[in-house]
Amino acid sequence: MANYRKGIVFKPYEDDTSLFNKLLDIFMELITHTSGDFDEAIDWLRELDKAYEITNEDYTIDDFIEDLQKKGYIREELKPNGNPGVKITNKTEQAIRKHALEQIFGKLKRSGSGSHKTKHTGLGAEKTGDFRNFQFGDGFDQVSMTESFKNAQINHGIDDFKMSENDLVVNDTHHQTQMSTVLMIDISHSMILYGEDRITPAKKVAMALAEMITTKYAKDTLDIIVFGNDSWPVKIGDLPYLQVGPYHTNTVAGLQLAMKILSRKRNANKQIFMITDGKPSCLKLSDGSYYKNSVGLDEGITKKCYNMAAQARKLNIPITTFMIASDPYLQRFVREFTKSNQGRAYFSGLKGLGEMIFEDYETNKRKKL
Repeated sequence: MANYRKGIVFKPYEDDTSLFNKLLDIFMELITHTSGDFDEAIDWLRELDKAYEITNEDYTIDDFIEDLQKKGYIREELKPNGNPGVKITNKTEQAIRKHALEQIFGKLKRSGSGSHKTKHTGLGAEKTGDFRNFQFGDGFDQVSMTESFKNAQINHGIDDFKMSENDLVVNDTHHQTQMSTVLMIDISHSMILYGEDRITPAKKVAMALAEMITTKYAKDTLDIIVFGNDSWPVKIGDLPYLQVGPYHTNTVAGLQLAMKILSRKRNANKQIFMITDGKPSCLKLSDGSYYKNSVGLDEGITKKCYNMAAQARKLNIPITTFMIASDPYLQRFVREFTKSNQGRAYFSGLKGLGEMIFEDYETNKRKKL
């Protein structure tokens, strides 16, 4: 006779609250992809629900929409044509930024990266976990009393216990600098060409970086600008609605605006992060017209870019370029551009883009005194 094990079968309990949170995570992804279009995001959510049976009879998509309104994530608002519509609120915008930040830091934690130490040490708030001998000028708040007592016992013995300056050790620290950053995002038409959505990962990085700086590094500054035919600043709250346009790529205009913004910052440490997938193909001329050339690399345009990179170097502004295209001739341009600035370049594609930017940001905040 066969033996059958009898017991209790445990099934995960999922109430309306947990189902709401699950749908909210999906909704925040969709609202980012749709550039803040609520109706389109909900249409996609209904399609996903049909395909994967996310909801049940007790909690439907309509219940979710009702809860979004009750919890202050959405509000009713008239559309430009006068018809009733729905718009996401500031609460949702902040939730999207937090969601993006958690996604990127979650990946950093799982991959074991994101906390790179430099070879430089100094005075500061961030302990490295290492110790060094006490030096003249060190503050007593840095002294590790436990390690210093151990040294005293080893050096002088317990019976004749005493402590000298040679016994003292201090917590070694990295110096945390204050940083002013400009993040440049390419919104030229190529960011959605070839069946690949490149603008959404760029938006998510911008939102996560904004959330990290405002919550973790309150004294740092972050300005976000976009560049197509021209360049202009973007408010943090407007990031979910960012879209590409029928633009060429005026890298020079973006760099000019970034350097103008940084010239007004009081922090000594300044940097530019640039996310782009295309070659520079546009310049604004002195008469207000545009010179555009999408065929190959235009020598006149690239020379202007190299000059801007060299100018930034003279002002001690490093430029880190995150190149999300793989064309060899474009990579050669980025290498030459990086050489002119003595900055850094990452040829990353979209995978790992956020992790690399965050690692670079953290590394740049550590400076030798």
